[in-house]
Order: sequence, then C-alpha cells, then structure tokens
Amino acid sequence: MERIKIKYLNNDIIRLKYIGGKSDWIDLRSAERVVMKAGEYKLIHLGVAMQLPEGYEAHIVPRSSTFKNYGIIQTNHLGVVDCKFCGTNDWWHMPVYAIKDTIIEMNDRICQFRIEKNQPAIDFEEVEELFAEDRGGFGSTGKK
Repeated sequence: MERIKIKYLNNDIIRLKYIGGKSDWIDLRSAERVVMKAGEYKLIHLGVAMQLPEGYEAHIVPRSSTFKNYGIIQTNHLGVVDCKFCGTNDWWHMPVYAIKDTIIEMNDRICQFRIEKNQPAIDFEEVEELFAEDRGGFGSTGKK
C-alpha cells in the first residue's frame, strides 16, 4: 500500500478516505463556499496539499454528478498534479466555469482523483507503413 503525506487547509475540511471495494477514485471537496454566476470562472480551493510518491501523478476529474448538481464544468477537463507539486503551500484547486448561477457549499464533493504511475520513457520510431488493421479513420469503431 502506498502512503501519501497530506496537509489540510484547516480543521473544517472533511478528511479524505479511501473506500476499498467501491471505487479506487477518492472524492475531493470544496474548501470554501463558492457563489458563481453563469459565465464566471473560478479556481475552487480543494483544501489539500499532498506529497505524492516519486514516479506518480494525480488525475483530477469532476464527479459524475458535479455538472447536474452545480452546473459547473472543469475547464482543463482533467487536472494533472505531478509529484514535484508537493510543497506545504502547493494547494490543489479545481478550475471551473459556471454554466448557470450556482452555490457550492464548503465540503461539497465536487471532484475526484486517483494516482497513476508516470508514463515510461518512449522512443518514437518513424516508419513508412503501419501493419495493423485499418479501422476506417477518425471516429470510426471499425468497418461494418
């Protein structure tokens, strides 16, 4: 089991929990009350800073109910936090755009994360032909 050092913004933040067996994604919460009008952009403070293990990165995405419940979308669609973003004041945030007027309360679950191993080093080899089945181009799931 990997161990992650975590710092919380304050004692009002609900502590993170890994719930085995249900999902390996971990919910993150708003660390503040957020009031947004439609068309506004904001970095929502998530109330945590973490020291990820060397060779790992965190992927942050909205929860499946975030848009339905709050009318916000994550502007970078997938946030990536690498293991070098690990200082005491390297707070995690979620960049969002409001589609409608909304209020997000402190400790509302708005996004989730998981950690992944970094991609291995890759060497690209240029070739004239690729000898795999042609699936038919962009947007194709194969020939009928």
